[in-house]
Amino acid sequence: MDFSKAWELMKLQQEAMKVKKELENTIIEAEVRGLVISVNGEMKVEKTEFETDELIPGLNSAQKEALENAITEAVNKWVKKSQEVAASKMQWVMQAMGMNMPAWGMPWM
Repeated sequence: MDFSKAWELMKLQQEAMKVKKELENTIIEAEVRGLVISVNGEMKVEKTEFETDELIPGLNSAQKEALENAITEAVNKWVKKSQEVAASKMQWVMQAMGMNMPAWGMPWM
């Protein structure tokens, strides 16, 4: 076994984990007409908030919270599903290249 390659692979895995942690802690916000969505660097919605009632006037606090939660959950489900589709397609490509890597072995999954 070539230990230099194993060492190099271990260093790459450590670097990937470091980047993954940085992405988890990076928050990007987007605002449209009072709707603010906060997403981390791993494309997971952390928070959805209606700061104004411009988009949907007359919401009470329970309705506002329910809508914010529904938006967060729906977007996160969409992102997860899109990542699964991408991993599935990449797994096929990796196999075609002779690199049998399971989807769970990809750093973004």
